[in-house]
Amino acid sequence: MKRIFWMVALLATVGIGSCYAKAGVSIGPAKVPAYPGLIIREQPNGETVRTYLRGDEHQHWLMTEDGWQIDENKNGWLKYMKKTRKGSLRMSHRKAHNEEKRTKAELRWLERHGVKFVDR
Repeated sequence: MKRIFWMVALLATVGIGSCYAKAGVSIGPAKVPAYPGLIIREQPNGETVRTYLRGDEHQHWLMTEDGWQIDENKNGWLKYMKKTRKGSLRMSHRKAHNEEKRTKAELRWLERHGVKFVDR
């Protein structure tokens, strides 16, 4: 009796799933873009950084208001991303700042190592 019950339950599940697929109903996560507005994030020291979230449900990233890619480390600091020699991205040691608070040294570092988001 249990065997028949499980066979009927399996067939019903497969049947319902195929009906949704034929009707064009998505069973997985919806394709939704990231929040388009400005997000003000606070660093652990109280300083705020104006950021944007870009991407979708599969891939997303943070960037400063002027386009430098950043990420948050395990301690809550927002830090700039940089390219490795192999071309992949990794988090740098440099804390992110708003454009008006960057030093000349930080600007030079960003021009040499930073990853700028280019809208296509």
